[in-house]
Formats: sequence, structure tokens, C-alpha cells
Amino acid sequence: MTERLDHMRQVPALTQKLTELTFAIKQGTVEQTILSFVEIRASQLNGCAFCLDMHIKQAKLHGERDLRLHHVAIWRESTLFSDRERAALAWTEALTQLSPKGVHDDLYAAARAQFSQDELVYLTYMIMVINAWNRASIAFRSVPGSRDKAFGLDKARLS
Repeated sequence: MTERLDHMRQVPALTQKLTELTFAIKQGTVEQTILSFVEIRASQLNGCAFCLDMHIKQAKLHGERDLRLHHVAIWRESTLFSDRERAALAWTEALTQLSPKGVHDDLYAAARAQFSQDELVYLTYMIMVINAWNRASIAFRSVPGSRDKAFGLDKARLS
């Protein structure tokens, strides 16, 4: 296997800008729990081990229950998610795995029923950002857990 660049250190200015955008989104009005589920679900769909590992640890540090974290992959069948969380997960899937026909009006209407106009923009941008992080981490094969200490994720005690 070919060794890959450490994209975060190679061009730190780009990492900083994407980090700033991530934090700006997290200062919006969409609750942290939903943003965590968005990060986790998109990372599952994209197969991004680094981001999935990181966001599960972050969710634990924010107090999320283990069973709900295990159920993110099966959210449609699970009874553990609110209508608002379900709408966010459906929106995440639609924007992460874009259909050639775009996003169906019914899905948009379901998301709008749960989120204000501003919230839907914040949610959409969070999905855009986690997909960007996923793509960089996959391209450069970022190693899961390799930044735990730097990001304070060792406190989750999930190593």
C-alpha cells in the first residue's frame, strides 16, 4: 500500500478554512445531536473510517447513548429517533448519494416540515462539509484514531 500525504499538515491553510466553516455551521440553530448523526451517517455511507471513528467519539463526549449510535445505520427501522432526526438522516442520505434526478420534492417537503429555512441551510451545509472531510480522509487514507489526542477524543475512552 502506498503511503499517503497527511493532508491536514501538507496545506494547513485549507484545513483551517474547512475547520472554520465546520465550526460556523455548528454555531447555527441545528442541535448538536442532529449534526452528529449527519456526520456519522454520511461517513458510514461514504465508508470513511477516520471520520466515522471521530464523530462517534465526539457524540459520546456530547452524551449520546450507545444504542442510538449503533442504530444510526438502521435509522429507518429503529424507534429511537424523532421525526426531526429522521428528516435530517433522510436529507443526509439524499445529499450524500445524489440521485441523477436530484432531490425529490417529497423529501424536500419532509425536511422543510421539520426545519426552518435557516436550519435547512445549516443542515445542508453540514452535509456538504462532512462529505468534503470524508473525501479528503478517504483520498489520503487518514488512519482512524490517529488524531484522538490532538482532538481531545481520547477522553471518550473508546480506544
